[in-house]
Amino acid sequence: MIPTKVFFTKGVGKHKERLASFEAALRDAGIAFCNLVYVSSILPPHCQILPRKDGLKKINPGQIIYCVMARNESNEPNRLVASAIGCAVHSDVNQHGYLSEHHSFGQTDSVAGEYAEDLAASMLASTIGIKFDTNVDYDKRKEVFRLDGRIVRTFNVTQSARVDKNGLWTTVIAVAVFLFE
Repeated sequence: MIPTKVFFTKGVGKHKERLASFEAALRDAGIAFCNLVYVSSILPPHCQILPRKDGLKKINPGQIIYCVMARNESNEPNRLVASAIGCAVHSDVNQHGYLSEHHSFGQTDSVAGEYAEDLAASMLASTIGIKFDTNVDYDKRKEVFRLDGRIVRTFNVTQSARVDKNGLWTTVIAVAVFLFE
């Protein structure tokens, strides 16, 4: 059972109840009507990346979907919460890539997203033997990955939100949804 397609989605939900805020985030992401099974972080070989709108058309109410999910929540007034999925795709379609989940407080979309993207790229790089210094910033490591040629693409999907001043539970999710066709 190997997924052949994947799509990425994200959402934010706010509610006085913690669980209801998660439900609202799932609705915002378009996947609330499915049963979710969390899996770890391997992007299978030959797995086609679909646009969100195309992926959402391929799922049905009650369907069990396998996903990698980053989730964060808080009810602390004005707190910034973020969740991100990073993706690193190997240049050889016969090889697997990596997905990473990142959950943070106080980070903007761009900071949290870049961190998740760096994490996915670093995991793939270490698996395939690309030598890099973990102490240098991501832009310098990204150049090493680009010059090596084995990591063809990295990207992230990130959702952040600020908890409202009255402290409603705020949940943010970023999700990679696997499809089997």
